[in-house]
Order: sequence, then C-alpha cells, then structure tokens
Amino acid sequence: MAHWNILCDFDGTIAIEDATDALLERYAHPDWLKLERDWREGRIGSAECMAGQVALLNASREEIDTQLAGLRIDPAFPAFVDAVNAAGVTLRVISDGLDYAIKSILRRYGLEHLPVQANHLVQTGPRSWKLETPFADAHCRVNSGHCKCSSAVRAHNKHRRVLLIGDGASDFCAATEADFVFAKHRLIEHCRHADIPHVSIVGFADAIGLLPALLAGKLHTPRRTLAAERISS
Repeated sequence: MAHWNILCDFDGTIAIEDATDALLERYAHPDWLKLERDWREGRIGSAECMAGQVALLNASREEIDTQLAGLRIDPAFPAFVDAVNAAGVTLRVISDGLDYAIKSILRRYGLEHLPVQANHLVQTGPRSWKLETPFADAHCRVNSGHCKCSSAVRAHNKHRRVLLIGDGASDFCAATEADFVFAKHRLIEHCRHADIPHVSIVGFADAIGLLPALLAGKLHTPRRTLAAERISS
C-alpha cells in the first residue's frame, strides 16, 4: 500500500463559499474589484492582489467573526477527515486564502486540529488589517502569496506520494507536482490539458468513495489523463 500526504485547498473545495471574497464583498472599499481584475488579467500576482485587497478592509474583528460564522463547508468533509485519519494518512490544508478565516471556520466544525498553511491576516488597528505571506517563494511562477507548488514539493519524500484536492487557478501549479489529483471545477480542465493523472469529483462524498482505491494503488497511474475520469464507489 502506498503512503500518501494529502494537500487540500480550502476556498471552493472544503468551504462552499470563498471566505476571502465574502469578507471583501462585505467590508472592503470597492477598489478591491480593480485589483481582482488586474490579477485575473495577469497584470499582478495573487500576492500583490490580496495584500492590496486586505489593506482595503474596514471591519472590526467582531464583524469579521460574524461574517465568517455564516460560511459553510462541504457536509461530507468531516467524514473524509475521519476516513483519512483511520487510514493513517496525513492531511494538510493549503490555501492562498486567509489563515484566520480558515481556522475560524474549521473550529466551528470541530476540525481545529487540522494543520493549515495559508496567508496570515494581521490586525493593525481597530478596523484595519494587513497580509503577511509566510509561505511565499521568490521563485513562484505565478507570484502567489502561498506557493502551493513549493508546498507540494516539500510534501514529497521517498516514502510518500502527494494527493492534491483542489478546484481552481491557485491549484494549477501544485497539480503539476502532485502524484494524483482529485479535481473540481476549473482544475478538471487544467488537469486534462496538462495530462495530469486525476479524477473529477463534485465533493467530498466522492472523495470518500475514491480513497480506498487510491490507497490500494488502483488510481495511481503514469502521468497521463485517466480514460475514465469519474470512478464510482
């Protein structure tokens, strides 16, 4: 049986809503949308984009907490964590989002024990905030606040393979370093085009069904697209 490290994205993967966007939409100056456009059109990297957006937040900690309290996770994710723990597999949340938001939401579901690597949200005044990027990499190809590609490389060792679970552009780089991918949304098409071994999932109910086959070595294939992307349990 192969040993695996699982790296799992948060916003849009574990969380149904994007926590960072929820905070910006509620509490940031509208200029955050200009930065978002600049990032989407490739004029700035995500680190510069998010640092600028966080600086536009105008909210107290209590208001931030109230907004986060309304955000939900995939209802099957806690059961997936239980299945992973029972199999002796390590799972880490890796995100280009905000650590404060992620930890707050996970705590509400009794999942505060999960290790989280994400950008650090720092309060600088009663209603002001800044971003720190402890997982940035000067050589990051897409100038992310959290270089998930580097995190995927570090998760490898001679005894373990890396499974990435993700959904969007911030996961593209890490997918190239992973041994296998459970892909949602935009990440599915990226894996197809880049010939990355993957299966498509709708959510963690699918991931639970796929986990035994992954651990038994039935899903790990050479770096090519699986003929059957969706495997039923």
